Order: sequence, then structure tokens, then C-alpha cells
Amino acid sequence: MIIIRAFIGIDFPDDIKSRILEYQQSLRKYASKGRWKYVDNFHLTLKFLDEINTSQKEKLDEAMKTMVHNIKPFSLSISDLGIFKGKKDIRVLWLGLSGDIPNLKALQKIIDDMLEPIGFQPEKRSYTPHITIGQDILFKWDFDKIKSEVIKPDFSPIKVENIYLFKSEQIQNKRVYTKVSEYKFS
Repeated sequence: MIIIRAFIGIDFPDDIKSRILEYQQSLRKYASKGRWKYVDNFHLTLKFLDEINTSQKEKLDEAMKTMVHNIKPFSLSISDLGIFKGKKDIRVLWLGLSGDIPNLKALQKIIDDMLEPIGFQPEKRSYTPHITIGQDILFKWDFDKIKSEVIKPDFSPIKVENIYLFKSEQIQNKRVYTKVSEYKFS
């Protein structure tokens, strides 16, 4: 019974990840401290699962493969820079999304509903789709001033045609996300 820490999410093409990295780098010079996400870890979480065992993974794979047959591809765009505040600093610095948000939120809700019978509790908070680019950030200036100073790159639309089960692990003091299963839409 192997146990892994896992989540279901959307991965991005390398060109989008490179553009996100450029934007992240342009923001770093305004920070006096923070933890910045590694380029390969840029993703959109749909469902955090915590730790799962082999039996749960098999049930999850079966449920997800059935569910994706009814899902049609959709498009998203990176559209905004936002924060989740902490006590003294910015707990999460993120990129927001636009495009087919109703389908994205419906997908997240379907995943929540489908996985509850196999032991995964639904999310209690409302779903705020975002791409985390940094955590525990302390900027030298007010966030709104920095947001207006930095030129946002032009992001091309992202076609979402599949989702993944990711394994999350700590390797040599670095968080690494590895795709474990792929679920292609119809």
C-alpha cells in the first residue's frame, strides 16, 4: 500500500510556463523576501487530495476516466495578478484566469462530487482558480503600485484538453510535481 501526496490539476505547455516565469522574474526584484515557485511546478489545481494509497488511486483513476468522457475541451487565458493576504506578508501571489471559467468551475465541482463517494471530502471554500507563482512574499512597496509598474506579458490562450493526477514530493529541499495519471477529455 504505497502512499503518495497528490492533487488533480491542469498542466500548461512549456511556452506558457516560460512566459509565467518571465512575469514572475519581473516581480521578484520588488520583493525583499519570498518563496518563488519553480517553473516546472506552474499548474492549476482542481482538487487537492492530500495523501492517497494504491487502492484509492485505482478507484480515483476509474472515476476520473469515466467522468472525462463527458467533458469537452475549453480555453483559458491568464488575465490578472492577485494575492491572498497573510498576517504580515502576502501568503500567496497568483495569476488569475479568464476565458471559459464557467466550464472550469463546473469541472472542479464534478470532480469534487465524483470523488466524495470514494473518500475525498468536497472543498468547503469557494473555488478561486489561480496559478501560484510565489508564497510568503514581502514586497518593498504597496502591491497595487507594483502591479501597475510591471508590464504583464501577452499570454496566448490555453486549450484545456486533459487533466492530470500529480504526485507532490520533496526532493533535495525542492517541491517536485510529477504527472502520475492523465485523463483526456472526449
